[in-house]
Amino acid sequence: MRSHDASIPLFGPLRFYRSALVIVIPIMIQTFLTGIVSLVDNFMVAALGDSKMAGVNVANQINFVYLVVVNTICIAGGIYLSQHRGAGDKEGMRQAYRFKLILAFGISALYMVLCIFFAEPLIRVMLGGNTEGGEIVREGARYLRAVSASFIPIGLSLAMSTSFRDTGVTKIPLLVSVCAALVNTFFNWILIYGNLGAPRLEVTGAAVATVIARIVEMAAFIWMMRRRKPVYSVRPSEVLRVDRRLFGEILSKSGMMLFSETAWVASETIITALYNGRGGAETVAGMAAGWTIANIMFLVFPAIHSATNIIVGSTLGAGKLDEGREKARWIQSGAFILGFAAFLVASASTLGIPLVFANLSPEARRVTRGLVFVIAAYLPLWCYLNSQFAISRAGGDTLMGVWVDVGISYLVFIPAAILISRLSSWGPVLLYGVAKLSDFPKALVAAWWLKKERWVKNLARKEMEIRQQGQE
Repeated sequence: MRSHDASIPLFGPLRFYRSALVIVIPIMIQTFLTGIVSLVDNFMVAALGDSKMAGVNVANQINFVYLVVVNTICIAGGIYLSQHRGAGDKEGMRQAYRFKLILAFGISALYMVLCIFFAEPLIRVMLGGNTEGGEIVREGARYLRAVSASFIPIGLSLAMSTSFRDTGVTKIPLLVSVCAALVNTFFNWILIYGNLGAPRLEVTGAAVATVIARIVEMAAFIWMMRRRKPVYSVRPSEVLRVDRRLFGEILSKSGMMLFSETAWVASETIITALYNGRGGAETVAGMAAGWTIANIMFLVFPAIHSATNIIVGSTLGAGKLDEGREKARWIQSGAFILGFAAFLVASASTLGIPLVFANLSPEARRVTRGLVFVIAAYLPLWCYLNSQFAISRAGGDTLMGVWVDVGISYLVFIPAAILISRLSSWGPVLLYGVAKLSDFPKALVAAWWLKKERWVKNLARKEMEIRQQGQE
């Protein structure tokens, strides 16, 4: 068996990247549309003033934690869905899909209850002693409670959307996202400002528009599931017919992933609280506007993960381990090039800040511009890091995330961010940019770990053998 080393070409043939782009482009367009809707939300809410925009965006920073958790669950299930697809194991695919549905629903329901009863404390945690915290807390809590009705539809939609992607079907999630984006934008225009005779609900209107769009999105996915009948789909009455052993195995993998993702989320939450405390509403609104633009650029990350899961995961599941090694190396090189392209686009996007965020104060726009430039500079590195994580997880190796995210975040990033905030008077953008230098050792540790090749596994074959033994 050949080792994963320099004997494998750094770049693959053009046909490989063409086939990868068939997967990547629809996912990027889908993520772009989601980001544009968020940008439109911010554009509309920004007209209400810095404090109201800051409240909505702090609430969405909290919701980001929930989305990371649900996405992690779906990625864990997707690892097994892709590998069992490569092995032609339909029952294994169904079990992985059940796992996604059950966990996504349960986590979404718990998070909804948390936001309804503890909205104000959650918002305060994210503000880090901001000088205009009172009004931001009121607006943010109002939005968070109203938008909480969208969480269960979001969770179920993610389970269905990612399952389509895991099997190479990317056009359906794209079409559904277009529909949801149009619905969200239309109802934002109506409910935020009170157009067409509707009441003027302001931040609550933005939340209600999101709820409507998410319900439409979930309904569209359910309809497409019933119409297309993919091999992994199950009837509602069959959702709870789980293979406990496989369910526990996927849960164990997702637990390791959640452990590493939690470390990353904790570091992001801490740095957010630190930089939000460096000023008033203009700081919170400016950083939030910058992240709105950045999230559009981040469309490359889910595309990298999905393409890796499909290409590498299916290859490993089919027992083609050497081929999986080659494709993994080619994906890493392609991800870096994709990150450089994203850097150019993100840098150019700063030209539109005075137009899109014209209603923000000049100081808030200055903060936005600075943050976008910093994030643009990191995009090649972050794309490469995402490809490293995706490769490791495609083969079921979730321990790398513990070494990289938990180790570097807790030992380097968080202490450095706190130290910088206490010993310097740096602004929010410089504070964030310097603290993020810790991502360079992350890439080095990840590269060292990947060379161990613990990810080069056929998970599907092992599971099929166990199931066959149980039937004998």
